[in-house]
Amino acid sequence: MSAPSRSPVVLYLFSCVIALLGLCGYWYWLGKPVMLPDAATPTHKLQCASYTPFDKDQSPFDQPFTLRPARMDADLALLATRFDCVRTYSMTGMEAIPDIARKYGLKLMLGAWVNGNPVDTAKEIKALVTAANTHPDVVTAVIVGNESLLRKEVTGAQLATLIRQVKAQVKQPVTYADVWEYWLQYPEVAPVVDFLTIHLLPYWEDDPTGIDKALAHVAQIRETFGKQFAPKDILIGETGWPSEGRQRETALPSRVNEAKFIRSFVAMAEQHGWHYNLIEAFDQPWKRQSEGAVGGYWGLFDADRQDKGVLAGPVSNLPLWPSWLTVSGAIALMALAWAGRVSHARSALMLPLLAAFAGCCIGTWGELARVTSRFAGEYLWAVALVALNLLVLAHAALALSARAGWRERVFVWLEARAGWWLYASGFAAAVMMLAMVFDPRYRSFATATLWLPALVYLIRPVAAPRREIGLLMFIVGAGIVPQLFREGLSNPQAWAWAAVSVLMALALWRSVRIGAPVNARSTAQQSTVDAV
Repeated sequence: MSAPSRSPVVLYLFSCVIALLGLCGYWYWLGKPVMLPDAATPTHKLQCASYTPFDKDQSPFDQPFTLRPARMDADLALLATRFDCVRTYSMTGMEAIPDIARKYGLKLMLGAWVNGNPVDTAKEIKALVTAANTHPDVVTAVIVGNESLLRKEVTGAQLATLIRQVKAQVKQPVTYADVWEYWLQYPEVAPVVDFLTIHLLPYWEDDPTGIDKALAHVAQIRETFGKQFAPKDILIGETGWPSEGRQRETALPSRVNEAKFIRSFVAMAEQHGWHYNLIEAFDQPWKRQSEGAVGGYWGLFDADRQDKGVLAGPVSNLPLWPSWLTVSGAIALMALAWAGRVSHARSALMLPLLAAFAGCCIGTWGELARVTSRFAGEYLWAVALVALNLLVLAHAALALSARAGWRERVFVWLEARAGWWLYASGFAAAVMMLAMVFDPRYRSFATATLWLPALVYLIRPVAAPRREIGLLMFIVGAGIVPQLFREGLSNPQAWAWAAVSVLMALALWRSVRIGAPVNARSTAQQSTVDAV
C-alpha cells in the first residue's frame, strides 16, 4: 500500500488540533468556576440547616439501625463553623445529639418522626419530650412530624391531637413541618402550633420553577403566609436547590444553581428578617433509591463532608473536569492509535473529530452514571452502554482508516457483526424511551450514550434484521412526542433527548431499508469496498 499523500497528513494534523481544542473547551466549559457573593463566612454564620447523621454507606432503612456517635460529633463540629442551629427529623438513635450540640455551641430544632404506626410515633414523641425537657438550654423548638400529611400517614385531626399532647409537656415552642400547600389543605393544624414551618422547594413544585424565578416564588409564598397566619411566625423549614439530577421543565439541578439559590435566598431572608432552615447539611446518597439521583444531592457539603462551594467562594458544576478531560483524551488517543494510518482526505479530517466526540460522549455518560446510578443493575447498565460505545467507536474508526493486516481482519469481524451493535443501540434507546414515557419522574436523561451510535449508523447504515429493527425504530420514534409532552416544551434536556432519539430512529430506518445480510462475510467485504 502506498504512503499517504501530504494533503491527508496536513488535514489529519489540523483535525487533531481542532479535536484537542474541542476536548479542552468542552470540559472546561462544564467545569469552569463561577464567582458569586458569599453567604457564609467565618464571621457571618447562617441560621439553621437540616441534619441527618448518616454516612454515605448508611440508610434509615438499614437493619439493624445504628448511628455512629463519632460521625455526629465530627458533623456538628463542621456545621458549627457555618451555622447557629441544626434541625433534626427523628429521635431514633439521636439521644446524644443535644450534648454534642452543646459542645459546639449549636442550638437544636428537634424533630419527632410521625408516621402511620402509632407505636413508633409514641416512641418518637416520648423521646422528643424527654430530650426537650432534659436539654432546655440547647433545644429551642420541637417539631412534631415532617410531611406526615403529604404522605397521608395521619389525618389533620390526629396530628393536631399529637401537637396538643406535646405542648402540654414541654416549654419550647411546638410546630409541625410540611410543604406549604398542606397547611392550606389541613386548616385544623395551624391553630394548635406556636409557629408554622413551611417547606418551599421550587424544584419539586407541581409547576417547577427555574432558578431565575425561584426566589420570587419563595418570596411570594412567604409573604402570603405571613399575612394569612399573622400574628404567628413563619419558619421556612426547608428550602434549597439540588446540585445533581434530571431537569424538570426549567428547573435545572447544578452546583452553580444551588449556590445561586442559597446565596441569594440567604441575602433575601436576612433583608426581610425571615427565620429559615436550609436543606440540607450533607448529601444523602440513600435518598437516590426513592427519589432518583436528585434526591441525594441537596447538601451544602457532599457525602464525604467536603465543601461543594455552595455557601462561599468559587463554585464549579464539575470539579472533576480535569479528570474527565484526561479520560476523554485517553479514549480519543486510543481510537487514533487503533485506527492507524488514513489514506483519504475525508477520513483524515473526520477521524480525530470522531475520536474526540466519542471521548466526550463516553466521559459525559461516565460522570452522569457516577452520580445517578442507584443500585447494581443501574451500574451494570452503565458499564454495558460504555462497552457498546467503545465497540461502535472501534468499528467506526477502522472504517475510516487505511486498513491492512490485523486491522483489516478485525474490521471484517466487526463489520460482519455490525447489525448486533446497531440492534444493541436501538434496544437501549427503546428501553430508555419507554422509561422516559411511562416512568420518567426519577430518571435522568441518558442522551450522551446515544449520540455516537446514532450518528455513526445514520451516516453509515449497516444491514440488520428488518422486523426487529423496525420494532425498535417504532418504539423510539413513537415515544418522542409523548416524552416531550410529559416533560414540557421548556425543558432543554428533554429536547436533547428528543433530538438524539430522532437521529437513532433515522439510523434504524436506514438500516431497515438495507435489510438483513444474506452472507455476513460477503456483506462485510462489500461494506469495506463502499467505505473506501
